[in-house]
Amino acid sequence: MSSPELYAKGVLVWIPDDNEVWVSAVVMRAYTDGDNCLHLEREDGQVLEYAVAPPHTPLPFLRNPDFLVGENDLTSLSYLHEPAVLYNLRLRFLDAGSIYTYCGIVLVALNPYEELPIYGDDMILAYSQEGSGDMDPHVFAVAQEAFTQMARDERNQSIIVSGESGAGKTVSAKYAMRYFAVVGGSTGNTNVEEKVLASNPIMEAIGNAKTIRNDNSSRFGKYIEIGFSSSYHIVGASMRTYLLEKTRVVFQAEQERNYHVFYQLCACADHPQYDDLMLGGAEDFLYTNHGTTMIDSVNDGEEFEKTCKAFSLLGIDAAHQRSLFKILSAVLHLGNVRIASNDKDGDNSFVNRADPHLKAFSHLLGLERDQMAQWLCHRKICTTSETYVKPMLCTEALNARNALAKHMYTCLFKWIISRINRALRSVGKEHSSIGVLDIYGFETFEMNSFEQFCINYANEKLQQQFNLHVFKLEQEEYMREEIPWTLIDFYDNQPCIDLIEGHLGVLDLLDEDCRMPKGTDQSWALKLYEHHQNSSEHFEKPRMSNLAFVIIHFADKVEYQCEGFLEKNKDTVYQEPINILKASESEFVAELFQEGKVEGLASHHAPRMTIRSAHPPIRASKREHKKTVGLQFRNSLRMLMETLNGTTPHYIRCINPNDDKLSFKFDSVRAAQQLRACGVLETIRISAAGFPSRWMYQEFYDRYRILLKSIYVVPGNIKLTVQNVLEDLIKKPDRFQFGKTKILFRAGEVAFLERLRSECLNAACVTVQRHVRGWLQRRRYINLRRVTINLQCLIRGKRARRQAQLLRELHGAIRIQAAYRMHMARQHFLTLRKATITIQSFTRGMFARCYYREMLCEQKSIMIQRWVRGWLARQQYLRVRTAVVFLQCCVRRMLARRELRKLRIEARSVEHFKQLNSGMENKIVQLQLKVTEQIRENHLLAGRMVTKETAMNAEMQRLHAELEGMQQVLCKAQATEHLAEEALNLREELEKTETNWQAEREGAQRYKEETDKMVARLLEQTTLLRKENEELNHLLEDKEKQHHELMAMRLAEETRKLQHDLQEERSRHQGLLREFSRLEQRHENLREEMDFVKTGSRTGHIRSGSNVSSVESESAYSSHWTSEIDLSDWNRQQEIQEVEFEKAALEMPIVQRLRNYVRDLEMQLATIKSAGEDVDSHSAGQLPGHHLEMTEYEALKLQDLQMANQQLKQDLENLRISLADSSSTENQLQIAPGSQPYQTVLAQLKVAMEELDIRREEVVKLKAQLMTNAHQQDTAMDIVLQSIDDLDGEEDLRNAYIKAYEANSLMRSQLESMVHQHELQVDLLRREAQALQVENRLPGQSQIDQADGSLEQEIGRLTSVNLNLQEKIEFQEKLVRKLKKQVKIFNRKNKELEGAVSVSSAGTTPAKCALPSHDVVQQAAIQRKDKRFQGMLTYKAEFESHLINNLIIDLNTSELPDGLIPALPAYILFMCVRYGDYTNDESRVHSLLNASITGIKKVLKKNSSFETRSFWLANTCRLLHCFKQYSGDQEFLHPNVESQQDFSLRNFDLSDYWNVLETLAVQIYQQLTKMIEETLQPLIVPGMLENESFSSVCSTKPSGARRRTMSKSDLDSPAFTLSSILRCLTTFCDTMAEHGMDPDVLGQTLRQAFYTLSAVTLNSLLLRRDLCSWNKGIQIRYNISQLEEWLHKRRLQHSGLKATLEPLIEVSQILQLKKSTEKDADTICTFCSALTTTQIVKILHLYTPLNDGEERVKVTFIRMIEARMKDRGNSTQLLMDTKWTYPVEFPFNPSPVCLETIQIPRSLNLTFLSRV
Repeated sequence: MSSPELYAKGVLVWIPDDNEVWVSAVVMRAYTDGDNCLHLEREDGQVLEYAVAPPHTPLPFLRNPDFLVGENDLTSLSYLHEPAVLYNLRLRFLDAGSIYTYCGIVLVALNPYEELPIYGDDMILAYSQEGSGDMDPHVFAVAQEAFTQMARDERNQSIIVSGESGAGKTVSAKYAMRYFAVVGGSTGNTNVEEKVLASNPIMEAIGNAKTIRNDNSSRFGKYIEIGFSSSYHIVGASMRTYLLEKTRVVFQAEQERNYHVFYQLCACADHPQYDDLMLGGAEDFLYTNHGTTMIDSVNDGEEFEKTCKAFSLLGIDAAHQRSLFKILSAVLHLGNVRIASNDKDGDNSFVNRADPHLKAFSHLLGLERDQMAQWLCHRKICTTSETYVKPMLCTEALNARNALAKHMYTCLFKWIISRINRALRSVGKEHSSIGVLDIYGFETFEMNSFEQFCINYANEKLQQQFNLHVFKLEQEEYMREEIPWTLIDFYDNQPCIDLIEGHLGVLDLLDEDCRMPKGTDQSWALKLYEHHQNSSEHFEKPRMSNLAFVIIHFADKVEYQCEGFLEKNKDTVYQEPINILKASESEFVAELFQEGKVEGLASHHAPRMTIRSAHPPIRASKREHKKTVGLQFRNSLRMLMETLNGTTPHYIRCINPNDDKLSFKFDSVRAAQQLRACGVLETIRISAAGFPSRWMYQEFYDRYRILLKSIYVVPGNIKLTVQNVLEDLIKKPDRFQFGKTKILFRAGEVAFLERLRSECLNAACVTVQRHVRGWLQRRRYINLRRVTINLQCLIRGKRARRQAQLLRELHGAIRIQAAYRMHMARQHFLTLRKATITIQSFTRGMFARCYYREMLCEQKSIMIQRWVRGWLARQQYLRVRTAVVFLQCCVRRMLARRELRKLRIEARSVEHFKQLNSGMENKIVQLQLKVTEQIRENHLLAGRMVTKETAMNAEMQRLHAELEGMQQVLCKAQATEHLAEEALNLREELEKTETNWQAEREGAQRYKEETDKMVARLLEQTTLLRKENEELNHLLEDKEKQHHELMAMRLAEETRKLQHDLQEERSRHQGLLREFSRLEQRHENLREEMDFVKTGSRTGHIRSGSNVSSVESESAYSSHWTSEIDLSDWNRQQEIQEVEFEKAALEMPIVQRLRNYVRDLEMQLATIKSAGEDVDSHSAGQLPGHHLEMTEYEALKLQDLQMANQQLKQDLENLRISLADSSSTENQLQIAPGSQPYQTVLAQLKVAMEELDIRREEVVKLKAQLMTNAHQQDTAMDIVLQSIDDLDGEEDLRNAYIKAYEANSLMRSQLESMVHQHELQVDLLRREAQALQVENRLPGQSQIDQADGSLEQEIGRLTSVNLNLQEKIEFQEKLVRKLKKQVKIFNRKNKELEGAVSVSSAGTTPAKCALPSHDVVQQAAIQRKDKRFQGMLTYKAEFESHLINNLIIDLNTSELPDGLIPALPAYILFMCVRYGDYTNDESRVHSLLNASITGIKKVLKKNSSFETRSFWLANTCRLLHCFKQYSGDQEFLHPNVESQQDFSLRNFDLSDYWNVLETLAVQIYQQLTKMIEETLQPLIVPGMLENESFSSVCSTKPSGARRRTMSKSDLDSPAFTLSSILRCLTTFCDTMAEHGMDPDVLGQTLRQAFYTLSAVTLNSLLLRRDLCSWNKGIQIRYNISQLEEWLHKRRLQHSGLKATLEPLIEVSQILQLKKSTEKDADTICTFCSALTTTQIVKILHLYTPLNDGEERVKVTFIRMIEARMKDRGNSTQLLMDTKWTYPVEFPFNPSPVCLETIQIPRSLNLTFLSRV
């Protein structure tokens, strides 16, 4: 509505701008008819006069109010025009961060150029639910709408994704296919959805390239059709391609690249496996170095690995991949083949046959190099009579080479498409399909050629189809509302299409010139001018060119350059090179270039639709191809339009916001160009031509009821009331129409109504303010006047009384003043004098004393400091020494105590140090021994030296004596010469002797010195070794200390995390149980379906898989109960286990948990065993016959070990051998013998066997103990009988002893029967081992059929076998424990009997003998009295099935009489179990419990009502609590009263059934919470968000009511309110309370329900802009207060349920708070602890003002919030997980009901039960 009266002062308008396309301005002066200009002021402050001259220069476009801007759907705007659309997209993109916006049926998607967290599985789940059409725009919403319409209308759908390069078409199509893959899935193990997604990397590698605007631009169009079955699961897919850009193979512009696959191959050229491709870097090849070779943030090597994996996933084996890579490498080498000329003019060309690239090309493809070299430069010309070989010009040869390269790549591209279609072909019957068309958008460049012409031609066809579809939808909407249809004038581009494809059109003339021998681009251009220049309004001739033409498309004028059109249309490839390729030695290459080969492959593998490429195969003739590219493209486009016309289309228009590839940058000029080109503005124009704004009557009434007058109101008829109001408000009747369910307005009328509403609200606000302010002022004046008068009265009276009093007091005061002043002056003087003297004296004394004290303190301080410092030093030294000594003692004591642990922890290091120390000690000892030996040798040498010295001295003395004698003789006979010579000889000998002696002495001295040095050196080494040893010991101690400290820290950390880990483990366990229940239910459904198919119409009971599963699960916990098991039951159990082997892989975490539980039981068993051995030893020490006990023990041990234990070992050894044999015969996919899992399982079997041996030895000991006790009892009895025989006349005493003897005999027989039962158990184990051996030696057909099973299944099977063996161990433990208890009882009775014998033997008179007899009889009577139990029920064995049927299966919970005890069936079952425990009947207890659990499961499967599940959950919990309460454990006995403590179980330990019942309770709880969630799900959004509990003048925002397919219809959906939710919760709570549900379990159930309520509400808020407003925050807070009040009434306010509502409370506060200043940001960041930063920012982006007075949240404020909360580091997930569940716990809750007071009503039909 652009009437002149709307252009008032202050109105916002849009005016054109060269830079921003449109800018906003404010009208400064109201416009009146006849004005020539409009006075405006721009946003930048510039004042201008806008010339207006209607209709040539119309008035500027009006701007929508701010609170109407930012809508999800552009058609809901009041003013629909280009500036409004552009501004709305800009605001949503930059301020709100929303890249998707609806425009009617079109989804406008802007490329953000960054990854956004809005495509996770949680978003897919949210949009796949009902009501997704009301959520924010998203590609998932379009995909869900197509999926829903396909299922609802049973009509094929299509999604058309278009846009220019860089707009994000490929990504949008990829996410749409991912949505179908997740929602649709596939049946069985075909994994079709994975293959569909895997085709994307391949298509991107071979069909995408880097362009100036996009790094991953699709250079072809593709149509992917996904087939669905009748159950709407994906069964197959197919792909068609259009117009591959072949020119890019041989040429790329600057800053662009060739197709990605070439660069990926070059990136892997250095890998050894690709050496045969003879590749190098991308810059080395002509076809890849025209532009750039790298893309930022893209690793071509990693992308190549992804491409190879995708090839493998789609079934293209390694050999074909290798062939593909060879052809691609050959294309690169072909581009580097150098074509030279023989002369300067280039008339003749040739190729050097030694060219290495030609050699590589021929080698890779298996071609004749000489032939290829020739036909690259020559061509054949065939005439009717002869064939000529003509050499080609150099330019012609280059063109032919490039054409061959393009042809090779095209053929390879087609072959890959055909193989993809083969891999994606339908595996079943296709019921319907959804197609995704990813096609190029309208393109216009400075130089536009043949490719742009074909692209724009395709867009013309698609735009025509789009216009017709939009027009059709508008017509259907008017007809549905029964509004008279008025023809809307819309743009029809059929003339432009006729210009292109019509008779003698552009394509016809182009094909005609291509067929002409001398046809050129110039001749074709002249024909175009001749035929269309004056006859078509869409054709123009450029003024400055004769080789160009202009076509006026729907989007823009495009000038095409004629140069190259004919050549590209012909796509000439000479036949000779093709024939050489056909004759290739490679079979793959030869078949690839055969005519029609690819078409056949493509059509063969698409059963429903013929698969054709947009480039049909090039059929070569002797001259050239028959079909031109234009003709092929026209035919494929015609087929595409036929396919789209047979579907319901959905449109996604992708917009490139900027050419700089910057994230969240919006270029208005580029966006406006693309909006015009993609048809969005045409949609707006068509909508604006009719009635674009559409309101439901109720919504219109709620919004504009403020404009109503009382005379217009028709009670009970909103439609008539609205008609009366509109006829009064809008005077022109053609501006609106009343439909059947809606009111339709022309463009601008809603803005007019909003202005009236705002004026009315403003006037009302002014009136209210006027009256309120006047009332406040009047009230203030009256109060002030009244207060003033009262104050005046009081003040005047006070003043009069005060004046009189002053007059009376004045005279007396004067007289008193004189005397008083004199007295005061004197007193003041005296006081001052006295005070001065006193102060002086005290001051002087104080100074003196202070000085003295200071001196004294200083002196004393010095003395004290000296003594204290000395004392402190001594004390510190003593403390340190004491602490060190104490620490050494503690450490040494600790090391001594932990020596074994240290050896285990640090075996290697400690052992190394020990060996080192041992070597050192040995070395030291050897050195000491060596030193001792050296010292001993030194002493010997010294002794020898002394001896020699003595001998030498004696010899010297003798020689001296002889010399003297000789001298005397010489003197006497001087003449004798002989004597002189002899004397001389003697002297020489003496000197020689002295010399030798001196040398020996020096040698001895030297040897002694060397020995001393060696000893010193050895001592030094010994000292060093000792020091090193000490250092190593200290180092070892330090390491041990650090290790212990580290272990203590880790233990503390683990302790802190224990509770959290426990919660997580419980949650995972319950998740596994939930998954197991789901799989069990699925298994049961499949089994029932199979049984129904097999049996047909045959009737009878068929055992379901669930029963088998339940029996198997229950038997796993009951193996230790049965003492006599039938072999047939065992075989049946084995068959059940074989059926459940496949489930074992899923239960591996449960098996691991059971293993941990078995280990805990083993530890408890060890404790009990030690206690039992102490008791045994104590009892053995008291009884005689120890030698006999050892003899019996040895005999039994030899007998048992030789006959049973060795036999079992042999059996298990055979079992291992059979497992190995069977494993070797199975498939290689299974576990091979010797592998790690196989050895692990064998080790577990070995451990289990060792445990069996240990248990068996304990049983043997017990047997020996029993035999010893029996022997002792016989001996004691003989003594007693002998003593009785000695007592004459004492018959009473004799009878008492005889009765005691009979009782003991009976007990002995019972024990012997138990031992016999144990022997039967051993035999049974032996038979089980044999059965396992036979089973493993003879594998069944099922194992052969499952040869392709995974490794996890085999591990699960072996683990289940191991679990069975562990259960047998548990049985042995229980049996040992029970036998020990019997032994203790037996020993106690023997002691009592011996005491009685001793008393009787000590008596000497009849009177003395009578007293012990009386005591013994009284004792036996007390024992019989203990057996009179109460609170038990008994029944005959044949009535057990009646008990289960009447009490469980056939029990109708809704017909139970009033006044019954809650959980009565649980009490009845427990009382029956108590009787079985009392009678020691294990089979009865085992059968009853298993039948009860099975019956409960049957009831839950048969009746799935909430009452049934709640009733049996309460009973299961109560039965579990009864088992604990009466188990006899001390931790459960404290709450019991005195009478309840006597009812504890005596014989059986039911602790294992606790886990069974708890598991059953968890399953029932999960089913119960799931039912509550399903019930609340449709109530939450209407009750919490959509329904308004109180009226508001700003209730809803104008939305246009243009609902989508997935939107919730107000007419169809019931009106749910908050009261509906509260009533539902009340029903649930009352039902559970009535059934006696534990308060803790009830609170946990409601907590899960409240979490679901909070999660669903918050997710809806985060995905719906219309719900994020101020009044909606008030509504949410009110609803939360109602929920809190409900919790308070139920006394559940302290159960933690309110915490689940914290996210909603914070959301309501965010919506209500002011959001503009830093203080507001601090407030929001302070109280928002439950919401994540992503959620808070999303809410602020979605916040929508409802009136002019409200302000939109500024981007700066949102950035402020993000900056303050960036340190939180919480999750970036947007939506809450609605499937998350709290781990349930069942805390112990004792029952105050006494069992003996329970009465069974007759209505239960349990008359066969009798009380005991």
